[in-house]
Amino acid sequence: MTNPSTDELWMEEALRAAQRALEAGEVPIGAVVVCENKIIGRGWNSNLTDSDPTAHAEIMALREAAKAVGNHRLSGCELFATIEPCAMCAGALVHARIKCLVYGADDPKAGAVHSVIQVLNHPKLNHQMDVRGGVLASRCSDLLQTFFRQRRAEKTSE
Repeated sequence: MTNPSTDELWMEEALRAAQRALEAGEVPIGAVVVCENKIIGRGWNSNLTDSDPTAHAEIMALREAAKAVGNHRLSGCELFATIEPCAMCAGALVHARIKCLVYGADDPKAGAVHSVIQVLNHPKLNHQMDVRGGVLASRCSDLLQTFFRQRRAEKTSE
């Protein structure tokens, strides 16, 4: 059973992780993995910092969670992300056997839940998961829009 206030609580944690990305000059996306009502993985975008194209918030959170439980399968866990995952991250969620994805804002340019393509819950995949989108969507979206607006302003002033 879903609990909107619990979803919002964990999304607040994902937003805090996104803030860490922002402070590092990265695209402000954050994610947390929750298992048995406890955060076991936390991640934020660190592509630039780590010179790693796979260092998306969801991947970083999954890596930390898998180490915490000592298994690459996270079947009893939920992942909370500030934006709809891309194809790479959605594929990683499937491989990790995440029970439920909760995300904030839709991603009309790269979303792989429903916006651009459907990786999650594709009928030919052997793992299906619960998905809830739109949790604190306006706050998640505002954080990204502000970041990109500032970045564009910096480029035009150069």
